[in-house]
Amino acid sequence: MARLSYADLNHPDAKPLVERIVAERGSVLHLYQMLLHSPAVAGGWLNYLTSIRQLSTLPGDLRELVIMRVAVINGAPYEADQHAPIALREGITQAQLDALDQWESSDQFNAGERAVLAYTDAMTRHVQVPQPVFDAARQAVGSDKLMVELTATVAAYNMVSRFLEALQVHSHDER
Repeated sequence: MARLSYADLNHPDAKPLVERIVAERGSVLHLYQMLLHSPAVAGGWLNYLTSIRQLSTLPGDLRELVIMRVAVINGAPYEADQHAPIALREGITQAQLDALDQWESSDQFNAGERAVLAYTDAMTRHVQVPQPVFDAARQAVGSDKLMVELTATVAAYNMVSRFLEALQVHSHDER
């Protein structure tokens, strides 16, 4: 059960953004139902996460691998529930999803994926990233642009999971 009630989606301040979210995403997920207590924050959030998920050139499989790993580390089940189907559509296997909690000892990940997961772990757990971990991730993604997009993705989904877990937003909540 969420720690706050979900926002009134019919409130005049929220209505334009609700319409945009429905047009772009099909429905207003619990995350946005909570964010819409502050339409200004919800609007900025929507723009930022749309850039990360839909406008970034980071390959979808790496993006979703990062998102799912952040969810595992941060104990964010809502984030994992929302992104597992997307990860599978982007080419992550169920075996990889199942192995994410123990990726370091798993044979489910190639060298590039392992470098990206190590980078995700360092950013999420320690904030500062050791140079060898950075260098391996940079080599795995292949360009400065993709390194920025990878870093922004890890940072963004840490923001998402922290918001969700602080307010206890979960998939099974009733509106």
